[in-house]
Amino acid sequence: MPETTVLDFAHAAMEAAPEDAAARLRFYERLADAELFLLLEAEPDGDTVSPQVFALEEGSFVMAFDREERLSAFTGAPAPYVALPGRVIAGLLAGEALGLGLNLAVAPSSFLMPPDAVSWLVETLGQAPEQAEARPEAFHAPGDLPQSLLYSLDTKLALAAGLGEAALLAGVTYAGGRRGHMLAFLGARPEAEAALAKAVSEALAFSGIEAGEIDVAFLAADDPSAVRMARVGLRFDLPEVTEDEQVLSPAAPGMDPKRPPKLR
Repeated sequence: MPETTVLDFAHAAMEAAPEDAAARLRFYERLADAELFLLLEAEPDGDTVSPQVFALEEGSFVMAFDREERLSAFTGAPAPYVALPGRVIAGLLAGEALGLGLNLAVAPSSFLMPPDAVSWLVETLGQAPEQAEARPEAFHAPGDLPQSLLYSLDTKLALAAGLGEAALLAGVTYAGGRRGHMLAFLGARPEAEAALAKAVSEALAFSGIEAGEIDVAFLAADDPSAVRMARVGLRFDLPEVTEDEQVLSPAAPGMDPKRPPKLR
């Protein structure tokens, strides 16, 4: 039986409820986070990639697949490709008047993403968290947070393998009386802090909450604030990286954030 992927499930939920904005946002979030196999004209040349472009009635599209087997089923023969996160592929296409064909004709999640949707996704992903300083005075149980946000946070943090130990979500009251919510990462690797803060920002953006806000902090597990949060908050354990898991080489196109791939 063919495997049903995360994108298949997210696409089916979106198709089943076309008026449900939350389902649509979850699909685009899964697309951005997924590793996709982009069909190329030729093997990558250093940091430069040359996607095959297909002229369809709806416009010009490149093709990407969430499984290598699906790419092979589409081409029917060996073909060059590169594995990249969906967000990186969207960044490549933004401003190029190119859309993205996902799993076209080979899976239930067959989908055409027009150029304007690609631009919207890149813009949404580009929203950066703001830095601020405030002194917490008290922590309490989280308020009535939407399930869509908790689901998005849980999914995002499940992808943060090896970047920290855990995260705690609690309500917070700051000096001066301002109240809100705080997500504190415990034992986070210093070089991963920006990426983890960005993940929380994206979880908010794709949860569909208008003017939503969660403050992010980085604490040691024995920090007094962490101990107080643990008594009243929700805990998310971040997955560990095992010795058997292989890490993609930073030299592969798109794997080094300081050297994004270029479109030929």
